[in-house]
Amino acid sequence: MISPTGAPLSRRRLLGGAAGLAAATALAGCGGPAAAREAGPPRRGGVLRVGVTGGGSSDTLDPHSPATNPDIARTLSLYEPLLHWDDAYTLQPAVAESVTPEPGARAWTARIRAGITFHDGRPVTPDDVVATFRRITDPDDPKSGASQFGILDDVVVASDSSVRFVLSEPSPVFDQYLAEYSCGIVPADFSLEDPVGTGAFRYASFTPGQQSAFVRHDGYWRPGQPWVDRLELINFSEDDARINALLSGQVDAIDQVPLSLTEVVGSYDSVRLLTSETGSWLPFTLRVDVAPFDDVRVRQALRLVAGRGELVEQVLSGQGAGAVDLYARFDPEYLDPAREQDLQRARDLLARAGKPNLSLELVTSPIQAGTVEAAQVFATQARAAGIEIGLRRVDTSTFFSDQYLQWEFAQSFWNTRNYLPQASQSSMPDSPFNETHWDDAQYQSVVRRARSELDPRVRAQLVRAAQRIEFERGGYLIWGFPDRVDAHQAYVGGLVPNRTGLSLSGYEFRKAWVSA
Repeated sequence: MISPTGAPLSRRRLLGGAAGLAAATALAGCGGPAAAREAGPPRRGGVLRVGVTGGGSSDTLDPHSPATNPDIARTLSLYEPLLHWDDAYTLQPAVAESVTPEPGARAWTARIRAGITFHDGRPVTPDDVVATFRRITDPDDPKSGASQFGILDDVVVASDSSVRFVLSEPSPVFDQYLAEYSCGIVPADFSLEDPVGTGAFRYASFTPGQQSAFVRHDGYWRPGQPWVDRLELINFSEDDARINALLSGQVDAIDQVPLSLTEVVGSYDSVRLLTSETGSWLPFTLRVDVAPFDDVRVRQALRLVAGRGELVEQVLSGQGAGAVDLYARFDPEYLDPAREQDLQRARDLLARAGKPNLSLELVTSPIQAGTVEAAQVFATQARAAGIEIGLRRVDTSTFFSDQYLQWEFAQSFWNTRNYLPQASQSSMPDSPFNETHWDDAQYQSVVRRARSELDPRVRAQLVRAAQRIEFERGGYLIWGFPDRVDAHQAYVGGLVPNRTGLSLSGYEFRKAWVSA
């Protein structure tokens, strides 16, 4: 077992340090998780305390610019989009009771759910929906989801209960963009000083980099939910601190148990593991606009260095699947390609690129379970091909500072998306998170054609063609699709496996309850 610092992380170390006494007391039977009471049937009341990975001083309550895991968890507690992805990763109504295309798919109409209200009791109106999307796409301050709405010419009130999205070109998958968690509907007079949404919880307090608190939205539209009276989200930048908080009873649930530690954490009678197969993916990011990554031969060589099976076994403890430089494994058109480790070919490519003794610095950070460990394993693999990779570890606040998107060789994490929505997020020049600075004219042409193609068969061919281009010369080295393993006390109920890649039932804490 390896800790984020590279040191062995064992049951003894988990209970070491400041949290050790509390954990030992709890596990000895003096309250806390050792009581091992079961959740039982759903019940109202209580407080749910959740430890969430990462975050920092740049944490935000902005519904349209979440970046870190705590940001996303807050967003999904306070706000809701028109549509959302359910536990099985299928589209379902949310603020809208329906979203339908007009013939030709150059316009879509969203009908607002009857009776839905904001936290302050005001009903959601078409004007609010229009204002939300104008906020997202504001040319003077575009939010993270703005790029996928580049084809949105206008959004207008269509009736007293509906809005119409007018597009510059056909878009048969426009409804998928509306389901992004960064598209939460807010009032026309929205202010971050008073963050009002339609989510299951209302804002109570927020300290960036530390924690946030929310209380039940009694006017929530889903019958019976949320179950708990209060939700507290607590940031943890280190795995051992987060796990100790669970074992000592300081929190009721945590996201992202390191996969190398699932056996240890799961051995406690008071703890329940929650395992989900997801389309989440863990890449190394290579900036294709700077040397040496501007040479496709270098990018190909590094991809050939990766021993994906070894990474899955050592970093994920076998709990997940190897990835081969493509995302969107749940997309019906996913290519599922093969690329075996080939150190000799990697050396040959580097020699032809004039880089036979390549030396690199890789920026790593515990932004997601497994990232630092993956950096360590990959550096060892690269050495066998004559590549020296020095690791520069930074904390999560530094990683997601203004330097984010400027790192030349780093890492990232992404949750489940189908191919075209993900390409809009990360692989186009106008993507909000184009971490690799990829700007490939042929690729852009194919993706744009695919986004507007109405014939499903032709669109499928274009999606496969885009994947082939990205597979051959893109800037992502994608090595794994990790299972998501979270953990909670036995007395917490309602959390179920979720394919979105978001932890703890997609951070939808409206589903959870705690026993008395």
